[in-house]
Amino acid sequence: MIESYDFGRIVVDGRVYTSDVIIFPNRIRSDWWRREGHRLYIDDLEDVVRERPEVLVVGTGYSGLMEVPKETAEYIRSKGIELVAENTQKAVEVFNELSKSKRVIAALHLTC
Repeated sequence: MIESYDFGRIVVDGRVYTSDVIIFPNRIRSDWWRREGHRLYIDDLEDVVRERPEVLVVGTGYSGLMEVPKETAEYIRSKGIELVAENTQKAVEVFNELSKSKRVIAALHLTC
């Protein structure tokens, strides 16, 4: 459960993170960085695809500046994974709601 989010800071299960994260059902990857900071490529999500979630929620940043290219979105969907990409505040809300009933992973950009 994500308890709170603000620019550059997120609290998950009582622990504070200040860098981009991927929240898996059983762990958190707190050192997540992409090949290109504000663009999400397929290889940035290899761990996510291997986990085979029902839904991937992508937080595109506080102001939504991280781009999810069409090719990346199509690849995720081709793996049978539903993709939700929103600014990070909205992504947090979606993740918290969906994680009550589905296997969900969140990949969250905390700044920009």
